[in-house]
Amino acid sequence: MRNRPAGVIRNPVLPGSHPDPSILRVGPDFYLATSTFEWYPGVRLHHSTDLVHWRPLGGALDDTRLVDLTGCPDSGGVWAPSLTHADGLFHLVYSNVSTYVGGFTDCPNYLVTAPSIEGPWSDPVPLHARGFDASLFHDGAESRLLNLVHDWRPGHGGSAGLEARRYDRAERRLAGDPVRIELPPQAGWIEGPNLYRRGDWYYLLTADGGTGYDHQVTVSRSRTLTGPYARDPNGPLLTARDHPDLPLQKAGHGSLVETGNGDWYLAYLVARPLGRRGPCVLGRETALAPVTWTADGWPRVETGLPALEVPVGAASSGRDLADEDDTDGFDGPALGPQWSTLRRPPTPDWVSLTERPSHLRLLGGRSPQSLVEPGLVARRVTSARCSFEATMEYRPHAFQHLSGITAYYNTRNWYYLYVTVDDAGQPVLRVASCDRGVLSVDEAGEAPLGDITRLRLGLDLDGADLRFRYDTGRGWAPFGPALDATVLSDEHAEHIEDGQIRALGFTGAFVGLWAWDLTGGGHHADFDEVRYRAGLDPARSAANL
Repeated sequence: MRNRPAGVIRNPVLPGSHPDPSILRVGPDFYLATSTFEWYPGVRLHHSTDLVHWRPLGGALDDTRLVDLTGCPDSGGVWAPSLTHADGLFHLVYSNVSTYVGGFTDCPNYLVTAPSIEGPWSDPVPLHARGFDASLFHDGAESRLLNLVHDWRPGHGGSAGLEARRYDRAERRLAGDPVRIELPPQAGWIEGPNLYRRGDWYYLLTADGGTGYDHQVTVSRSRTLTGPYARDPNGPLLTARDHPDLPLQKAGHGSLVETGNGDWYLAYLVARPLGRRGPCVLGRETALAPVTWTADGWPRVETGLPALEVPVGAASSGRDLADEDDTDGFDGPALGPQWSTLRRPPTPDWVSLTERPSHLRLLGGRSPQSLVEPGLVARRVTSARCSFEATMEYRPHAFQHLSGITAYYNTRNWYYLYVTVDDAGQPVLRVASCDRGVLSVDEAGEAPLGDITRLRLGLDLDGADLRFRYDTGRGWAPFGPALDATVLSDEHAEHIEDGQIRALGFTGAFVGLWAWDLTGGGHHADFDEVRYRAGLDPARSAANL
């Protein structure tokens, strides 16, 4: 690196569920695109000018014209986006995975383009469904689409290697036949391919070792695009696989960027487990590492290990996402970029910010097991110690009417503090939970609400403990016992039986506002003054009430 005033990158730069980062520089601006799975808007986007402070832009795929997530499975949907720039256009490649169980992976890939990162994005160009983790590589006037070739046949390991195919930017279509990439001997299962050209070499960056604790970023190079490729003799560019006590684990799935000053950085995913290789409630997050080049042309991360703090070449200032403390009074015309919605975009038929000014009106959706039309607006959990509060006004008329706040992982794993009515038609506050699909409701621990229709609901996450609380105007009071927050982890959600994938755990935990109407009538709840705080306030924490 050159001698310049130094700043510090604090990892993860994108805390909470921001996996599979694709990093891009256009002029002085850096962009990060990350996976979103079953959540709208699809493909989260962030912007920075210094690599230290990142501004959320929301997502690129914000309506069903661009991606339809109706019915997609838990941890299906939008996988591993690739963000590039050519011909004055942003190019975004992504998949929409509809199946991954039983050895099959149905993963049609698409491409959209836009003159600005803010859009508008073009209609999707269908590419193929031959495999996932597709990425686009531009080399002058030529472009190639790379991807893993998925092999469904039993005994074949799930992967038939990598392939490349020419993409005609002028015609907006794939051209010619796919060509197999000649990988290093004993390459095994590799995914997440990203291709770069530096001098006379093509550098192939891949994700090896699966997505768990053996994850790693590896580099191979070749004089020709399709190989044969030789792996860096120094070993992985980055991994935590042999260092289980590091605070950042699962390091892998990387992409490279060169700054305007000629420095290089690696964007990659990490996870912060509870305990030594424990459950990861926050999911997989995005981190950065500086990269240097050896005299013989190999990229290097100095220690080869993920680090909480790394130097960056320019001094900087701004707001740090890791210090997030956000309050939303719903005074704007649209949901802010911190919010996501489950399997459907926030269209006026179920989400309104205008029917009642300074409130979010949420129409009750289908049951929590449904993959169609849920009524959930949520945000990512970004810290192992955090709190979430919301003011709600709600008048249920039947036991099928429920509304409240949730700590949510997927359809099979969640906690819910909600208002409904009992068999006598009287409003009550209750807790329901779902643990690997097993539903339980604590009716014995309910609290009668009488004539109260407006109250404040809260939850506190403290490592492996989750606690609810509520306030009817007399101050905060705890509600229910401490709950096991590890139910909301990637590891708990994953289900592999007899070597076959039954469920994946890719998304990390969310907290949010959830309304059910199991009559199908869309009975609404109004929310106001929602606050998320990274860190716990001892005076408000349920554990101290």
